Amino acid sequence: MIKKWSLVFFIFLLIQVKADDGFITAKGVHLMLNGSPFYANGFNAYWLMNTGANPYLKDKVSSVFQQAKEHGLSMARTWAFSDGGDSPLQYSPGSYNEQMFQGLDFVISEARKYGIKLVLSMVNNYDQFGGKKQYVNWARGQGQSISSDDDFFTNSVVKQYYKNHIKTVLTRINTVTGVAYKDEPTIMAWELMNEPRCYADPSGKTIQDWITEMASYVKSIDGNHLLEAGLEGFYGPSSSEKQQYNPNFQVGTDFIANNQIPGIDFATLHSYPDQWLPSSSDESQTSFLNNWLYNHIQDAQDILRKPILLAEFGKSLKTSGANQRDQLFDTVYSAIYSSARSGGAAVGGMFWQLFTEGLDSYRDGYEVIFSENPSTATIITDQSQKLNRIRKMYVRLRNVQKWNRARDIRRAQWWAGNDSNGTGN
Repeated sequence: MIKKWSLVFFIFLLIQVKADDGFITAKGVHLMLNGSPFYANGFNAYWLMNTGANPYLKDKVSSVFQQAKEHGLSMARTWAFSDGGDSPLQYSPGSYNEQMFQGLDFVISEARKYGIKLVLSMVNNYDQFGGKKQYVNWARGQGQSISSDDDFFTNSVVKQYYKNHIKTVLTRINTVTGVAYKDEPTIMAWELMNEPRCYADPSGKTIQDWITEMASYVKSIDGNHLLEAGLEGFYGPSSSEKQQYNPNFQVGTDFIANNQIPGIDFATLHSYPDQWLPSSSDESQTSFLNNWLYNHIQDAQDILRKPILLAEFGKSLKTSGANQRDQLFDTVYSAIYSSARSGGAAVGGMFWQLFTEGLDSYRDGYEVIFSENPSTATIITDQSQKLNRIRKMYVRLRNVQKWNRARDIRRAQWWAGNDSNGTGN
C-alpha cells in the first residue's frame, strides 16, 4: 500500500509542477513563478519585432535569444507597437500590417523556445515608431481639436484608438504557436507606455487618471498577465520631500502615486545619469545613481509593497569608455543583488540594450554585443548566476516543503486505509 501511495503522490507532484508552470504573478514585494520568488537578469531589444518581420534578418532574433540564454539572461523587454510611418505595425487606427504582426508572433515563439520571459510595451511617449504624436495626428485628421501631444492622455477619441490597439494585441492569435497573446505564459507583463511624460500637467494628475483608466481596461481583457506603467521613476507631489532625488526636471509623473494604482502590479525604474546629468562629473553621476537606486528600492519595499524592476539602464560608449560603462553595470547590479538576497523588492534589471552581430543600423552607443564587449559580458553573466542561485534556493525550499506535506498526507491516508481494512490498532 505504501508503494502505491508513493506512486500516486509522485504523479500528483508532477501534475502540480506542470500546472504551476506558466504565468509570472505578484505576491507582496515578490514576483512569483511556479510558487517560488522569481528573480532574473534581463535586457532590452526594441528592434525584435521589426527584425523578426524581415525574412533576411529574422535569424538575428533567434541568435540574440540564444546568446542571452548562454549568458543567463531570462527576461527581455521590447516593443509591441510601431504606429504609422515606414513598415508600421499599425498603418492607421485599427488597420494592421500582418507581416509585422507575424514578426511579433515569431519573437514570442522564439522567446518561448529559449525560456525568455517578455515585457511588451504598447506605445511610445516619443516620436520614434509613431508614439503619442501619431495618435493625436490621427485624431486631428478626424476633426478633433487637439492643442498638444499631451492630449493623448485626455482626448476621448485618442484614448479609444489606444484601447483598440490594446485589445488587438491582447487578443491576437499567434500564427506560430496558435496561442492568444493574453493566454501566453512567455509574456511576463504588459507595459502601458514607454516612459510616459506629460509636461502639460506637472501635478501628475493627468497621468494618474490615464494609468488608472488604462490599467482597468487591460485587466478587463486579460486577467493572466502582470501590468506595469513604463515609468522612469521621477518623484512627484505625493512625495514632495523626495523630489530632491530627481534630476533637475519634472515630467508630470509621480513614482509613488502612479504605482499605487491597484491595476499596476509592479514598479519600474529607468536610470540614465549620462543623459539626465550630462554636465556632471562621473563621481556626481555615480552618487546620483546610488541614491536613485537606493531610494526607489526602499520605497517599493516599504511604501508601495510591490516588486520593482530596473527596466532600463545603460551608458553610451559615444561619451564614455567601456570601463565607465562596466562600473555603471556593477553599481546597478550590486543594488539589485543586495535587495534580492535579503528577500527585498528588487527583482532584476534589464540593460539597454542587447544586440547581435550584423545590426549596425540600430546602434545607438548603448548597445552591448557580447563578442565585442567581453568585460561587460562577464559582468552580465555573473549577475545572472547570482540571481539564478537565489531562485534555485527558493525552489529547493519549496520542493522540500511540498514533499513534506505530501509525505504527511501519504502517511495519514495509509493509516486511514489500514484502519478501514481492520489492520489498525
